[in-house]
Amino acid sequence: MLKVQSFTFGPFQENTYVVSNTDMQCWIIDPGMNSPAENKTILDYINNNKLVPQAIINTHGHIDHILGVDFIKDTYKVPFLLHNKDQFLIDNAAASAAMFGLRLNKIPAVDGNLHDAQILQLGKESLQVSFTPGHSPGSVVFYYKPGKWVIGGDVLFAGSIGRTDLPGGNFDTLINSIKTRLFILEPDTVVYSGHGPATTIKNEIAYNPFFQLD
Repeated sequence: MLKVQSFTFGPFQENTYVVSNTDMQCWIIDPGMNSPAENKTILDYINNNKLVPQAIINTHGHIDHILGVDFIKDTYKVPFLLHNKDQFLIDNAAASAAMFGLRLNKIPAVDGNLHDAQILQLGKESLQVSFTPGHSPGSVVFYYKPGKWVIGGDVLFAGSIGRTDLPGGNFDTLINSIKTRLFILEPDTVVYSGHGPATTIKNEIAYNPFFQLD
């Protein structure tokens, strides 16, 4: 089984995830570290647990989710994977950082593209990539059926949804993504979001205010 460890980093209180298997291999998802202390936090977790990073896989390319990508790439020499429709966010990352008063030392290079229905293999375990645009044009989620969880980035939150007023965002597209890609999962599937606490599909169908008028 895959294990999920979460960290909350940076001024945006962004959730970064380390997903590992029993063979001590791991992925880093949405690394948002923004200081030497935060770098050390994730470094200590990986090293203390004797994990071997295999890749950085991102749900999307917004600045708060990529601040730590270059540190992980430099430290562990692993590839950075992202949906190609979010490449423009990487290209404009320095300007985005400056807009929030942040400094991006280096724009991380994308080493490979994620795509819908792709199976990502970590040893004997795998995640399924599902294309869920709306918050950003290239947003994806990572679904782990055996553990009944999904890492959803900024698509769906506990009691809310991702912003759609940023470049490339679209409200109707996001609502459709949630209904057709997330709400079809088993009701007790845990949703690990890009910000805030985890929730479940059942709770969001029942109580999320964006879906109570359907």
